[in-house]
Amino acid sequence: METMTDTNQTPPEDNQTPAEAQTDAQELTPEQRIQQLAEEVAAMKEKWLRAEAEMQNLRARSTREVQDARAYAVQKFATDVVEVAENLRRGLSALPAPVEGEAELLGKLRGGFEGVEKSFIATLERNGIKREDATGKAFDPELHQAMSEQPAPEGVEPGTVIQAWSSAWTLNGRLLRPAMVVVAAKA
Repeated sequence: METMTDTNQTPPEDNQTPAEAQTDAQELTPEQRIQQLAEEVAAMKEKWLRAEAEMQNLRARSTREVQDARAYAVQKFATDVVEVAENLRRGLSALPAPVEGEAELLGKLRGGFEGVEKSFIATLERNGIKREDATGKAFDPELHQAMSEQPAPEGVEPGTVIQAWSSAWTLNGRLLRPAMVVVAAKA
């Protein structure tokens, strides 16, 4: 075996481990060799554990991203459909209140449109789209957009929504559209 001299040292080959390079340079006792191999095993185990942890993190992140993509893929469509539901509600609100002796046709139309709205809202809810009425609730900047502020009526706490121009809509808990509200002002 060839030994290296101080004046003519060559670095170990790239594919050699440090243990092999040291072994080439000098012979080790069995105890030293066992210690050296134990250190290498510990280093490899550490690398393996880190790689395994990184893979678990990657799997969890990928699963979460796929779940989010499935849950929110229809967000733009849901936003558009919510607009239709709001317009249907506005149309129903524009109908005159039922009165005794009104035309039978008007009563049937009102009943039909209310049935369509109820069915439409139920379909939206089955698909994760929920409407939340804000009237009478405390103002929540996460769900409500204050359009104006009015003096608080008798018995109403300041910061309470006293009128909702539109409802808040969520898709699987994520806000699609905030409620447009009027809030009771502080005295």
